[in-house]
Amino acid sequence: MRWAAGMIDVRVGILSARQRELKIQGSKNMCRNIRTLFNFEPPATRQEIEAAALQYVRKVGGYSKPSQVNTVAHETAVAEIIEATAKLLENLSTNTAPKNRDIELAKARARSAKRFSNNG
Repeated sequence: MRWAAGMIDVRVGILSARQRELKIQGSKNMCRNIRTLFNFEPPATRQEIEAAALQYVRKVGGYSKPSQVNTVAHETAVAEIIEATAKLLENLSTNTAPKNRDIELAKARARSAKRFSNNG
């Protein structure tokens, strides 16, 4: 589903400009858990980095949407974490072969299916 400006997400109220942008671009990474972004092929996208930064600030702040008085602090923190994360990912190195996103996604889905199945 594509979101337009001013649309409402019933879970979090009116979407911020950043959230609308991520939804319009098709990001499905607005998850509850911050995902590992390093050592994947293809490398993490800017949208994945932004989603992780947003989740981090939400977790640390203890809210899904900041109050009006905290909006500037919230958005500043997200922007700073985006830049720090991008810089970190650029500077990290490893001798391990990059992980394949599709294979890792299939593994995660299998773990989830096993975890939430009625048999187990």
